Amino acid sequence: MSEGTEQVWRRHTRQESLQRFSIQFGLTAILVWAVATLDIYWPFALDAPRQALDLARRMVPPDWAFTPHVLQPLLETINIATLGTLLAFVLAFPIAIMNARNTSYNVLTFWVARVIVVATRSVNELVWGLIFVVIFGPGAMAGTVAIAVRSIGFVAKLLAEAIEEIDRGQVEAIEATGANRSKVFLVAILPQIMPAIMGVAVYRLDINIRQSSVIGLVGAGGLGIVLTGAMNLFRWNRVAVILVAIFLVVVASETISAALRKRVT
Repeated sequence: MSEGTEQVWRRHTRQESLQRFSIQFGLTAILVWAVATLDIYWPFALDAPRQALDLARRMVPPDWAFTPHVLQPLLETINIATLGTLLAFVLAFPIAIMNARNTSYNVLTFWVARVIVVATRSVNELVWGLIFVVIFGPGAMAGTVAIAVRSIGFVAKLLAEAIEEIDRGQVEAIEATGANRSKVFLVAILPQIMPAIMGVAVYRLDINIRQSSVIGLVGAGGLGIVLTGAMNLFRWNRVAVILVAIFLVVVASETISAALRKRVT
């Protein structure tokens, strides 16, 4: 390089800069296209802050006299979450065994379990709630089954991963004694995945308490039914009480589940 030639340092080469610009341009184009296809009515969107402020004013002060009417649905919400989580584990445990490569009986059972895991996880709780409200009718039964079915894929997937990560040495030692498959599982596999079972149970219960708070919006029991009734009647001061109850339940659930997870781990 001859004297007097100025050397300019660049963080990216021209090719890298072109690639980065192309990616940014593509993402911007996708964002613009997505917003354009939503058919947003912008006067409503621009008026949203004022409407939100007006709604907040209607909620204050909350109708605390309505609190006794919230306690029973609140208890029902907790029961839906608890029973739904328990039912989910009963249903998910054999699916997890079939979904783990080292315990699945054959390729057919593995793929059947995989389809169940994907199918139950891909449908939202509210959709399951609508389905089971049609089957069982409105109420806590529909909510419990909806929470359970939605949880199957989550629980089975995590337990299957825990089963696949076990120490094979213990399994081989028990198999060497001539034990059958069930005894091998009970003695060599189950003790190894027990911490995972406890951790997943606490974590899923925490999630289900939040979900069961709103599943009643489709008639599947719990606080959601009371919330829907108050909203339909435009009793926003009662809605405020229900939202406070949901908030307190979620905070209590988070606190308890965090303490339990520390003990489990």
